Amino acid sequence: MPARIRSASLSGYLDLARDCGLDGTQMLREFGINPRALADPEALIDVLAVRRLLEATSHRAGREDFGLRLAASRRLSNLGPISLVLRDSTTGREALETLLRHMRLLNTSLLTRIEDAGDVVIIREEFLLGEPGTLRQSLELAIGVMHRILQELLGQRWQARQVAFIHRAPLDPSTHYEVFGRRVAFNAEFNGIVCARGDLERPLERADPAMARIARKYVERSLESDRAGPAERVRDLILALMPTGRCTVERVAGHLGVDRRTVHRQLSREGTTFRILLERARAELAERHARDGNRSLAEIGGMLGFADASAFSRWFRTAFGASVTRWRRAGHPSPGALHPSPALNPARPTQPRDRPARTPRARSAASNTGRRKK
Repeated sequence: MPARIRSASLSGYLDLARDCGLDGTQMLREFGINPRALADPEALIDVLAVRRLLEATSHRAGREDFGLRLAASRRLSNLGPISLVLRDSTTGREALETLLRHMRLLNTSLLTRIEDAGDVVIIREEFLLGEPGTLRQSLELAIGVMHRILQELLGQRWQARQVAFIHRAPLDPSTHYEVFGRRVAFNAEFNGIVCARGDLERPLERADPAMARIARKYVERSLESDRAGPAERVRDLILALMPTGRCTVERVAGHLGVDRRTVHRQLSREGTTFRILLERARAELAERHARDGNRSLAEIGGMLGFADASAFSRWFRTAFGASVTRWRRAGHPSPGALHPSPALNPARPTQPRDRPARTPRARSAASNTGRRKK
């Protein structure tokens, strides 16, 4: 089943496309989106079609800031009924946690996490990939919308400590400075927003409690009818844990509140394994970051959980059949297009960063044992 997103994600698209000299209706049709869907903000449309649409529109309009300009017109009410639930939250932190619990109702391909780091809170946003290609416009739209949500909840005078993007800076960053202020960073280690912890802990002005209760019942019923399967939940956690270098089945099981055997059993029922999901997620992220070309092998390897650049290079060569340099020169073929791809075969596991390497003494002992057996 393709990932879906509310058509409200394209609110304002037609007007902005027209301002850029494009026929927005024709663009929608070209990418398989019925223009009538935009009349109903709750209508669900294909996420991949939206991604391709935004990138193509940005390219044809010659506007690197298209996604961000689209986000600038957003209001909390664009989220639909859940906006009432967020407004009824006690604090900004509570509102964010509520939003994360219901994110699947808004966008099934967006993974948002909240991390505490001393006196700041980091809101990380990443797309669950479905096809290769740039996500610049979609990411800037998503982070721009999150920034607008925080402004509406915390007050227009609120400012982020930092807004970060892993992609390169645009040729003209003036729109980014206008929206986020000067605290915007490119070529960063993550996509997201850094907030002061105190800002998120301040009490919010409450909305109409009666309306909020009605909205809460509605979204909870909707969430119950849209539960993700075990494989999808495991894949989401793999993508979240991979950059930490501690992406193991035990840790994923812990986050799900079950043991590792339960994870294996549930995935087996869906015809897959943890190793397959891990390797596919690695391949998707590796393809994306290697295609971008702005990062060193060490940086890309770190994002995928490898201890160093050489470990990542060996894995990439096995998975893609070529070195990163040759792969780029060949025009970014899909994994295994140059040669068979044993790294994507669960019978040929790779070494995650948190697995201890064998010491020289251990390797020597193993070698001696092998000789004795002979």
